[in-house]
Amino acid sequence: MREAAPAIDAVDRRIIDALQGGFPICERPYAAAAEALGIAEDELLARLQSMLERKVLTRFGPMFQIERMGGAFVLAALAVPEADWARVNDAVNALPEVAHNYRRESDLNTPLNMWFVLATETKEGIAAAIDEIEAATGLPVYAFPKLKEFFVEMKLAVRSAA
Repeated sequence: MREAAPAIDAVDRRIIDALQGGFPICERPYAAAAEALGIAEDELLARLQSMLERKVLTRFGPMFQIERMGGAFVLAALAVPEADWARVNDAVNALPEVAHNYRRESDLNTPLNMWFVLATETKEGIAAAIDEIEAATGLPVYAFPKLKEFFVEMKLAVRSAA
């Protein structure tokens, strides 16, 4: 059975639509964003927190090009036996360097079924994170470093349920 989507009102929809780009860069960015939305800074912060808690939003924050700051991103994968999925998933998700961990089945006849992104503050941090995952899971991590970067921007307008 499919879960019902959490309810959001018109103000929440305006917040989501407005903050998908062009977030103010100033001393009090939330105050500036709130003013543009016609609400108070406290209300904006409370609504964002509420939407995160209710899983309306899974993440709210900036996107950085980490390589320009000395860090690194790597797409990585594991071949996880189904019977061990929960333990491995918990071990991988325990690392703060892991983002976007998801199950993926493939038509390419590959045993790689758990995919995630590693993001580290230094290039050397990738190897350390891989070593840590391998030690925690007992499985080899397959790393796929970025060869070329593409920028794809997608903004989704929020409609009311009718």
